[in-house]
Amino acid sequence: IQEPEEKKIALELLETEQAYVNRLHLLDQVFYTELMKEAKTGKMVPEEVVKMIFSNISSIYQFHSEFFLPELQKRMEDWNCNPRIGDVIQKLAPFLKMYGEYVKNFDKAVELITAWSEKSPPFQELIADIQKRKVCANLTLQHHMLEPVQRIPRYELLLKDYVRKLPPESPDRGDAEKALEMIFMVANHSNAAIAEMERLQNLWGVYQRLGLEDDIVDPSNQLIKEGPIQKVSTRNNSTSEKYLFLFNNMLLYCVPKVIQVGAEFQVHLRMDVDGMKVRELNDAQFPHTFLVSGKQRTLQLQARSGEELDAWIK
Repeated sequence: IQEPEEKKIALELLETEQAYVNRLHLLDQVFYTELMKEAKTGKMVPEEVVKMIFSNISSIYQFHSEFFLPELQKRMEDWNCNPRIGDVIQKLAPFLKMYGEYVKNFDKAVELITAWSEKSPPFQELIADIQKRKVCANLTLQHHMLEPVQRIPRYELLLKDYVRKLPPESPDRGDAEKALEMIFMVANHSNAAIAEMERLQNLWGVYQRLGLEDDIVDPSNQLIKEGPIQKVSTRNNSTSEKYLFLFNNMLLYCVPKVIQVGAEFQVHLRMDVDGMKVRELNDAQFPHTFLVSGKQRTLQLQARSGEELDAWIK
């Protein structure tokens, strides 16, 4: 007898979950535990660093090994009299928000592993020893750490497939569709959280370069473009080096500081985007120039190339 398609997918979910729990066990119970033990006793690496590398992997491991995997196993054992997994996945979905933390931390964790491997030979040796074990299958710690990052998209794909293959009258249809919607929300939640965090970090970096002027620091601003520009002075036929930051609501016209203490730039002029006009100039003497006129004043600026000019105007 041919197994129904949806059962094959549910079995694949169970098999990949079992393999995933083994991978989490390796990360939490082997790598993390052994590195932590060494950190506590020796001078190999600070405990704080090990904690920062592994983020909240312990919670993720416990959740999958003690809750989700056993529930899934129960469901598959009862499949013939109760063919459903949608309800279990609905219970799983809210907990996947825990991944936001892990995913957000991932790049930093990889940087820390690299930095401490260079700084501390014993740290590097311990990781290399663990990597030689059969359970690591010749893969690096970084490779294993990528697995949780890829797990939620995998749930999404499997569940999408499952819902597609379910017969219309299946008792699991309502639950499975709702579960898919929940997983979809969480997957987007972690991506959005990461994007938002990166935006705020970049924004903060820009504010520091501007010397943290009170009236400029606002978390809701969005930096659209920044870069060097020449200011054309028609009075004495010359140009001077300036720097622009274009936000969604204002243009900051800055002068690079010669002596950089604290800030890189000094804001010379702040122009509201509201009511601003921009137009290209055909100036034979100064190619690639454009005029920016705001309520405050008008600037004649020169870009380095035609492409740069177009990018600024756009």
